[in-house]
Amino acid sequence: MNRDGAYNPRTVEEVFRDYNGRRNGMIKALTTDVHEFHRLCDPEKENLCLYGLPSEDWEVNLPAEEVPPELPEPVLGINFARNGMLEKDWLSLVAVHSDAWLMAVAFFFGARFGFDKADRKRLFNMVNDLPTVFEVVTDFLARKLSKEKYSVSNNSSNRSKSNSKRGGSEARPIAKPAPKEEEEEEEENDDDDEEGDTACGACGETYARDEFWICCDMCENWFHGKCVKITPARAEHIKQYKCPSCSNNKRGRS
Repeated sequence: MNRDGAYNPRTVEEVFRDYNGRRNGMIKALTTDVHEFHRLCDPEKENLCLYGLPSEDWEVNLPAEEVPPELPEPVLGINFARNGMLEKDWLSLVAVHSDAWLMAVAFFFGARFGFDKADRKRLFNMVNDLPTVFEVVTDFLARKLSKEKYSVSNNSSNRSKSNSKRGGSEARPIAKPAPKEEEEEEEENDDDDEEGDTACGACGETYARDEFWICCDMCENWFHGKCVKITPARAEHIKQYKCPSCSNNKRGRS
């Protein structure tokens, strides 16, 4: 079946079925088939368009050569922006243009076959009951990002557990944040330098991400949990931690 479809819908129901088939094809390209879609949109090629087909399939192709074309054409050159934008922004932009093209095709059929005001309103209402391509794609991208963040967080937690084993016992994830771990991504390199300069107040060794550390709420010095005999599980129940030195000073004054 080519990009123009194998039939010309003539009733409101037929136009809506055509619309929905093309819509499902474009959604497939921008979600489940996104890697193949991304590969086909090579910026080195000529002006490419994304076509949704009535068969619920899709294709990336050059625009029709005839002028004027048999059907309205999708936006040209979607491939040129592929490497100049963040992928999620590029996919969202293609989705917006896909929605505009789908409406253009549906109402082109409506005009061609003489839909009156009531038919056009009924067609619009049927279309409007469906989420737009943009809405489906942005929801897909949000869920994908959330899943990736969860996976990274889970893997990081597992590595922390694995690296924290001492004498056959397994420590829980860090209970209190180590120095500078919650800085913005753009300051990450500076943070690494600062973290590397942080020394344990007990043994003098510098900070490492895969170790459990705890900060004294009195002197604000950082210590290896093992150096001050504080485990992650115990730290979770400490409201205000005082290092051995601060604790001894207080007892000496009393």
